[in-house]
Amino acid sequence: MQQNNSVTAFILLGLTQDPMIQKAVFVIFFIFYMGTVVGNLLIIVTIKSSRTLESPMYFFLFYLSLADSCFSTSTAPRLIVDALSANNIISYNECMTQVFSLHLFGCMEIFVLILMAVDRYVAICKPLRYPTIMSRKVCTILIVLAWIGSFIHSIAQIILALRLPFCGPNLIDHYCCDLQPLLKLACMDTYVINTLLVSNSGAICSSSFMILMISYIVILHSLRNLSAEGRKKALSTCTSHIIVVVLFFGPCIFIYTRPPTTFPMDKMVAVFYTIGTPFLNPLIYTLRNVEVKNAMRKLWHIKITSESKR
Repeated sequence: MQQNNSVTAFILLGLTQDPMIQKAVFVIFFIFYMGTVVGNLLIIVTIKSSRTLESPMYFFLFYLSLADSCFSTSTAPRLIVDALSANNIISYNECMTQVFSLHLFGCMEIFVLILMAVDRYVAICKPLRYPTIMSRKVCTILIVLAWIGSFIHSIAQIILALRLPFCGPNLIDHYCCDLQPLLKLACMDTYVINTLLVSNSGAICSSSFMILMISYIVILHSLRNLSAEGRKKALSTCTSHIIVVVLFFGPCIFIYTRPPTTFPMDKMVAVFYTIGTPFLNPLIYTLRNVEVKNAMRKLWHIKITSESKR
């Protein structure tokens, strides 16, 4: 992978250099990461095991939970280990791998959120044609296209990263490898690459957010045509989706749609969408979704009953 480099490894400075705060970082983010993995795996197992959760919305929720787990895993374990380690060195190849995985699963999450908005739009605005439009075959094709799109985006990001020559400082003032902090270390004029970064990641974040918000405005406007019960159910589902969209896209837009400048708050903003949002998503989708909660209760009731019979 190395190209025009005298730097073969980087040192991640992490969130803080204070030993006491580092211990707190270890405890807090270990709990967050475990909650993310357990929560999302619980949703994945529940959707796969329950016959009542076979609609397209839960098909897409399955892949959102999968993307959340992988997205958090691309950054959180390294942050947790480095909080207690005196040696926070990451090799050049590992750094480039982290850039690729971060953008692959982050972009996949964006595309799945768009597909979930499309599903809600068709379900509420085109209810009679919903089974035909959102058939399992169509949903599978859309998910495959989402993976392909995410892979193409990640390839574009890694190509930009590989074009950066590093010949001097190797201290990354961040807890993970991403293009923005790497641009600061490159020994070249990074204006063009930053422009490409904004036109790629920035454009995806901004345009996707606008598409999602417009679609949910249309959906909410259409709710007046539903019955009181249908309106309440649709509003609960859409509210959960809108909360997730705002929590995820706000920090992403802040990071990826600006000139090549860094702010002290960048690391905390990045923590929010790489670790915070994947942790909150299972809570948002389970606490506000009666069908998922009932399916989980039924699943664990069956497991407990079968274990007691043994």
